[in-house]
Amino acid sequence: MTAGAPFDPKIECMDPEARHELQEQRLRGLVDRLLQIDNFQGARLKDLGVTRGTDVRLDEIHLLPTITKQDLWDHYPFGLQIAPREDVVCVHGSSGTGGRPTLVPYTANDVEAWAEVMARALAGAGATRRSVIHNAYGYGLFTGGLGVHHGGLRLGATVIPMSGGMTERQVRLIEDLRPDVLCCTPSYALRLAEDLQADNSIEVGVFGAEPWTEEMRKEIQERLGIRALDIYGLSEVIGPGVACESLDSEGLLNIAEDHFYPEVQDGELVFTTLTKTGMPLLRYRTGDVATIHEPAGQRTLKRMSKLKGRKDDMLVIRGVNVFPTEIEAVVLEYASPHYLVVEDRRTTTAQLHVAVESTQDIRNALTHKLKERLGITCQVHVLEPGKLPRTEQGKAQRLARWSQGQAPIDGLT
Repeated sequence: MTAGAPFDPKIECMDPEARHELQEQRLRGLVDRLLQIDNFQGARLKDLGVTRGTDVRLDEIHLLPTITKQDLWDHYPFGLQIAPREDVVCVHGSSGTGGRPTLVPYTANDVEAWAEVMARALAGAGATRRSVIHNAYGYGLFTGGLGVHHGGLRLGATVIPMSGGMTERQVRLIEDLRPDVLCCTPSYALRLAEDLQADNSIEVGVFGAEPWTEEMRKEIQERLGIRALDIYGLSEVIGPGVACESLDSEGLLNIAEDHFYPEVQDGELVFTTLTKTGMPLLRYRTGDVATIHEPAGQRTLKRMSKLKGRKDDMLVIRGVNVFPTEIEAVVLEYASPHYLVVEDRRTTTAQLHVAVESTQDIRNALTHKLKERLGITCQVHVLEPGKLPRTEQGKAQRLARWSQGQAPIDGLT
């Protein structure tokens, strides 16, 4: 595996002051595009007295209003689209919370930008034109599979479009085609590790679509014998490729900030899509919790931390804020990576259950360690291996919330 050389050194290694000028130019172009269309975002800018892009400076972007997932739902399906319908070449999105989907129209320009940032991500992970990329992200409305596909083709690599599921076939093709790059969720990487031979051909994995800890990274690397790198993105912004670790980024993710201007507000990531033309978003609140760091190494891009979690995944148990990733960090010291966290509000006093799989009684030790880490007592359940559900496609279920009804897992009540 190579050192992860930049795909586009002119942009990725650009002088920061020059990049700032480029970002400001693109921000003003975005504002002009929004003002030309009589929709929600343009109307809010006009209400603030913004009449043209030159009224806005990058250093003052924090004074502009943010946009939220609720705004996208309120204007479903395409109320925030600014491109003419004939310019939309595809639609992606997510299934949504509570049955409320989020749909995003893409122009050819958007797909080109997506391919570019994904090619950067894969090159930073060490992929080259000679690479074979086993792509086990799902294809369809979900952006994971096609994002990797676009980027791999742009890079000139060979892409195996496996999509999710069919684990037996996945393993067979990894053994037969001997890819050097694996792309999937970290949960599914661990599922593949149960069946793959230790001497498989994979050298690096690019894993995302769900928060995962350094402890899970260590588990994946040991079981598959690879480098495990994190990738970040969301369909509202572009899909995967908004940020990605490179082999030399010291555990942080390089942000494609020439396309996506990053901020943090109250701990939450906020992105402005500087170059999108289908449904650009000005200061979109992602719901993801992370920190932003200055550049280091050959790339001059700002970097972000691995996700701590999502604001809507944060649990408040007896006055204590808890992210599931904090629990995972402790669980992996004692048990397998198959676990389930349950927020139990069936009674007036909320309880936190943690179910793990193990061949030995680790209940007392794990209970003590969780209380030490979280500051609250958890109800720990040790189940036999295989009792918790495995992910065969997409993201693993790590969190359940009970308000009423029966426990979904045998042995957990």
